[in-house]
Amino acid sequence: MADRIGHVFADPELLVVAVCHRSWCAENPGGTSNERLEFLGDAVLGAVVAEELYRRFPTADEGWLSRARATVVRATTLAEAAEELGLGAELRLGKGEEATGGREKPSILADALEALFGAVHLDGGRPASQAVVMHLLGSRIEAASGEPGHLDDKSRLQEHASRVLREPVSYRVVDSGPEHDKTFVATVRIHGRPLGTGTGRSKKQAEQLAARAAYLALTSEPPDAPDAEAAEAQITVSPPDTTDRTTPADVPSAPNDEAPNA
Repeated sequence: MADRIGHVFADPELLVVAVCHRSWCAENPGGTSNERLEFLGDAVLGAVVAEELYRRFPTADEGWLSRARATVVRATTLAEAAEELGLGAELRLGKGEEATGGREKPSILADALEALFGAVHLDGGRPASQAVVMHLLGSRIEAASGEPGHLDDKSRLQEHASRVLREPVSYRVVDSGPEHDKTFVATVRIHGRPLGTGTGRSKKQAEQLAARAAYLALTSEPPDAPDAEAAEAQITVSPPDTTDRTTPADVPSAPNDEAPNA
């Protein structure tokens, strides 16, 4: 798992604690839950994201920076990143949580990812935890800094389809690969027509990318294109490579006067 995290633990026991849910500890006396590491990791995550946004956008005001940070550190975003990492398969859960799908619960996944950040910080210090946060969440920081608080791609497509097309949106997702390293491919259809596909490390990410492709196809398509229905054009969008960080010069300037008040 070290290669997926981007950090090799000098003290592997920290990684073990990071994936121990309290339900497992309740059934295994003497075990240590990841709750204290989660507390530390939450602070580490917030500090890393805040510093990254502060450095990238020197003209952004406090309200804009706060909204951008909140978009990155919210539980849904962390759960998606944990799912892409395959963290659910590594969790130690009690029998009850295991039976009720605990490995896929967003709250448990988000907490475990924060615990992981805390474990890395204790093991390797600030440089290590900063590197791991950027490795796992760098692309989300870039996305959030572009439009903090705006609609995500599925919501944007749904709104467009409902308001302009008055047609329902449907998704079909297929997966491949081993349980700990699955690849998901989503296809979005409107009125039976495939408009976009997306490939990701989680079902949610694949659907978001497919929705983005469909929205771009719809909004860039001429209104009276004669072959639009027959073409069934598909756009494929793949997730960004999180190991290749964008330099500040490549990122659009943050809005200042136009940003709404927090």
